[in-house]
Amino acid sequence: MAQNIYDDAKFFEGYSQFPRSRQGLAGAPEWASLKAMLPDLTGKRVLDLGSGFGAFCRFAVEAGAAEVVGVDLSEKMIASAKERGAGLPIRYEQADLETYVPQTGAYDLVFSSLAVHYLGDFDAFVRKVRDALVPGGAFVFSMEHPIFAARGEPEWLESDGKRVFALSDYAREGERVTNWVVEGIVKYHRKMSTMVTALLVAGFVIDAMDEWSPSADDLKAIPGLADEIIRPMLLLMAAHKPDQEH
Repeated sequence: MAQNIYDDAKFFEGYSQFPRSRQGLAGAPEWASLKAMLPDLTGKRVLDLGSGFGAFCRFAVEAGAAEVVGVDLSEKMIASAKERGAGLPIRYEQADLETYVPQTGAYDLVFSSLAVHYLGDFDAFVRKVRDALVPGGAFVFSMEHPIFAARGEPEWLESDGKRVFALSDYAREGERVTNWVVEGIVKYHRKMSTMVTALLVAGFVIDAMDEWSPSADDLKAIPGLADEIIRPMLLLMAAHKPDQEH
């Protein structure tokens, strides 16, 4: 079972203060790049795995989706999502993504933002996503970049007068424990090749991959994003299930 840290009162209070928590998609600097990977949502059936405060679910409704389902482990997150999207045709389910099995062939898009690095079994997750999609359906997700996630406690160093990011244990995949907002947050590190292979073995066609970094305009608007030029913190990926499987 995945760690339900988001229902911890101290963590939930701290996490709620981040810009992406307060402002939704407008507070996520990578959103424009992730949005560009999405198919047209008009009339589509959408499943958001790790739906959090429901920002993407609300966007999907506004973009014309015919059905929107959000799934999250956190009771507090779902309660807040329902409050923020009161009156919108969104169905929320509380479930552990490690064990949750979506309805087979029920969705045109499966979306997941910053959730998969909490899952111990990425291969099984990817297979469930594939099965949930109709032929031609899309899988679009974001996660912590493997370079960032390789160390349990990310660290900065100085070298030749420059700020550099310390990378170690990249090839040692598996559990990482970090202190972020509260102590003892459990995440999982995987190499880029491991994730790409998992998608290919599951039968996906990979359409796009973005090791996200800010543009000049992003840096002008949010100077604090300068670290993202030194090392990527986020990985965005888009894939689809072929129309005909062999």
